[in-house]
Amino acid sequence: MSGKEPAYSLVFYPSPNKEINTVASFQKALENGNDEEKIGTMKEILVTILEGNPLPELLMHIIRFVMPSKDKRLKKLLYFYWEIVPKLDESGKLRHEMILVCNAIQHDLQHPNEYIRGSTLRFLTKLREAELLEQMVPSVLQCLEYRHAYVRKYAILAVLSIHKVSEHLLPDAKEIIHTFLSAETDPICKRNAFLGLCELDRELALQYLEENVANIDSLDPLLQVAFVDFIRKDATEIPSLVNQYIDLLLDLLVSTSYPEVIFETALTLTTLSSNQSILVKTCTKLIDLAVKVSDNNVKLVVLDRVRDINDKNPGALEELTLDILRVLNTEDTDVREKVLSICMDLASSKNVEDVVQLLKKELQTTVNDVDKERSVQYRQLLIKTIRSIAVTYIDMAASVVSLLLDFIGDLNSVAATGVISFIKEVIERYPQLKTDILNHLLNALENIKSAKAYRAALWILGEFSETSEDIQSSWKHIRFSVGEVPILQAELKKLSKNAENREDDEEGIDESARETKKAAGPIILPDGTYAMESSFDTVKKNASSDKINEESIPPMRRFILKGDFYTSSVLASTILKLVLKFEKVSNDISIINALKAEALLILVSIVRYGQSNLAEKKIDEDSEERLLTGVSILMEESNEKESAKENELLNMVFLDATRSTFKQQISLAKSKNQKKFIQDLNKNATVIESAISFRQLSGSNVINENKDSIKKDLEVALKGENNTSSQSSSKSSLKKIVQLTGFSDPVYAEAYIKNNQFDVVLDVLLVNQTKETLKNLHVQFATLGDLKIIDNPPKTNVVPHGFHRLTVTVKVSSADTGVIFGNIIYDGAHGEDARYVIMNDLHVDIMDYIKPAITDDENFRTMWNEFEWENKISVKSHLSSLHDYLDTLTKGTNMGILTPKESLGEKDCRFLSCNLYAKSSFGEDALANLCIERDPVTENIIGYVRIRSKGQGLALSLGDRVAMISKQTNKVKVTRV
Repeated sequence: MSGKEPAYSLVFYPSPNKEINTVASFQKALENGNDEEKIGTMKEILVTILEGNPLPELLMHIIRFVMPSKDKRLKKLLYFYWEIVPKLDESGKLRHEMILVCNAIQHDLQHPNEYIRGSTLRFLTKLREAELLEQMVPSVLQCLEYRHAYVRKYAILAVLSIHKVSEHLLPDAKEIIHTFLSAETDPICKRNAFLGLCELDRELALQYLEENVANIDSLDPLLQVAFVDFIRKDATEIPSLVNQYIDLLLDLLVSTSYPEVIFETALTLTTLSSNQSILVKTCTKLIDLAVKVSDNNVKLVVLDRVRDINDKNPGALEELTLDILRVLNTEDTDVREKVLSICMDLASSKNVEDVVQLLKKELQTTVNDVDKERSVQYRQLLIKTIRSIAVTYIDMAASVVSLLLDFIGDLNSVAATGVISFIKEVIERYPQLKTDILNHLLNALENIKSAKAYRAALWILGEFSETSEDIQSSWKHIRFSVGEVPILQAELKKLSKNAENREDDEEGIDESARETKKAAGPIILPDGTYAMESSFDTVKKNASSDKINEESIPPMRRFILKGDFYTSSVLASTILKLVLKFEKVSNDISIINALKAEALLILVSIVRYGQSNLAEKKIDEDSEERLLTGVSILMEESNEKESAKENELLNMVFLDATRSTFKQQISLAKSKNQKKFIQDLNKNATVIESAISFRQLSGSNVINENKDSIKKDLEVALKGENNTSSQSSSKSSLKKIVQLTGFSDPVYAEAYIKNNQFDVVLDVLLVNQTKETLKNLHVQFATLGDLKIIDNPPKTNVVPHGFHRLTVTVKVSSADTGVIFGNIIYDGAHGEDARYVIMNDLHVDIMDYIKPAITDDENFRTMWNEFEWENKISVKSHLSSLHDYLDTLTKGTNMGILTPKESLGEKDCRFLSCNLYAKSSFGEDALANLCIERDPVTENIIGYVRIRSKGQGLALSLGDRVAMISKQTNKVKVTRV
């Protein structure tokens, strides 16, 4: 948007009935209504004009019936009307009625009420017609000397605006503003005058700055911020003054106590210098500001700026890591999360030990926190941060493992699984810590509540228990965790005992009920009220006792009773690994046979329980097969000739393959981290062949091109990034043209669709294909979905075979499937009824608002469990390979692949499963899971795509895209006729 275009003030007036008022009804309401009714009418008029209908016939009525009113609310609406009403006629000359308006405005500029004067002066800053402003200049200059500051602050802005519209109206505006600034005492007026002086005359502004440098500490914060803004812009244009400006800003940063001045000064210093000492001083003040300010939004903004400074100057803020952690004193979870993420970026080998120690102290404080829900969430954040730091700086692993295992019982499934995966990596990298870590893990396994984390812990026991002592310790835990075996008989015995106890309890309840009936009165509660004990109380007691009994059950037993037989299958492979390893390290046949017998008893009892009617869920086929395979391996007695080969095969499958795969995963993760580090380093690295900028040659624009980063950010926020590579080409523009009517219709219409960040602009071309003039032709649009028409185009006349072009803006509020439909209306000939041409529907492409994104596995699983909307689409395709379908799916849905390439298999694989993730421009998350295989009979690709999102619309829209991809890939191609 050009800076010369006026910014209109908007008035929101909801019309629930959507009644369309005519010009005659507006005129009647203005003539006969009182001030209250006129206020409502004026709001309706303003909304109608802003929607595209200028209503020129109302101008004289408003001058006659609204302008004489003394109601201040009506006068305010009147000035909104003067802003948007067309002031020029069709020939481009000023309308005659505006002379009356000028007289009224001049009277208001001399009004004794300062509010009316100030509002009128503010209105003048939005006028762009020199003929109107020319008559106002004397009155505006008189307002510069008015006694009230409210008038003067707008008067000086009006002087600046008039000079920018036409310099000959106020040729001496610089001197007027400078004189006003020298004599003014009000801080807001001085700020406005200084801003005007900066825009008109840089030398006078610099002179005023030099005059006030000595007492800059005592100035008003508004003027200080204006000085800082001038320094930032001037230093960018004249680099020779940068060092002087930096010294001045550093003094101001130390002396000032105003938060807004500290923030602006700090940002300006970071744009002018990349010196580490200056950046440290600047960020220290920003951190102090984040600690002192109570508003959490301000804290988040300040922390974002600190992160930006660290991204542009990597390694410069390492010494401030502990200072940033002071912001953790706040209670807001978002602030704490951002602080911890910055802390991970700033951690280095020099400060990592101090950082971990401080985070340990914070972790201890969460134990006694009153707010349990918030403390658990904060504890998980801390543990995730500690784990991430320890993975990066593995030297801290030994001191962190025991701490994390102490809290593992209080963590959710995702966090507990992350801790276990961290322990895997530590044992693999540091074998000397293996025994101690295994002992800590065995002590903590009783407290694990997550089945997924427990499965990972079982893998650790089976993979890293190599000595006979470690194997026996792991076996003891497994035996304890499974509980009494056989499981089926033990549970039946327990049920019969509970039934006997329940009968005894019922007899006791009957006796106590008789006693309470004989009692003199009801029970007296501690607060002095009366109550009677009911059977609901006994139900609550039984429920609480069941919960206590469930917590007392060992973990593996609890998972089996709940029907989690997948964990039992992992237990079977762990038992086999322990038995195979014990055969290698021990020659005691009796102990080996005892282990095998006990293992057989455990596995068989799990299978029996899963097949019985006592189980909550029947054992699934895969888990049963896994358990029975373990039983058959343990029971097998083969020939001596074949035993060596079979043992070698078993060792390769159960001992060597999983360990080598895990090592490969660690090496891949390490290489990815190194690549990411190199990419981050290359972002801020200086190219060797880049030109050297000499300060003495700053006048040469060829070498020195300093850019104001804050100004650049503002331009990006206002205009968006210039992605002209695809949009500028004629080929891509032609794809955006949609035909709205047929070639044989009286009016041919087509639209060019342009997608901005949050709206859709329709550039519609209308062609009159008749030999008659189409009168009062207008286009009406309506929408379905989360779309809203911002403005309706006005009526017009189109000559025979003539062209007419109009623009319609549609607001988009979510990445949901939207439909735009409408019709063309024009008057019939010789008094006939209006004629209509129905236009084709326009479907808004949601792919313009969905971009591929990346997230970690923990966040993906958390969102997958939280999102309630799921869309499951069956897949059937004739493509040649599974990878081809995956590529087609990602191109059609704009989703990014989260699963590593190594896990996707080869090109000719028969099965493929992966996770996909995307994020919309509106902050909506879209998750997808693809699970496909090749049918061995038909050679077709079959499977499912499951899409989850927080809202229903996005899930359905992406599902439609997936279905469309399937239709396109299944089209029959004719190769020969």
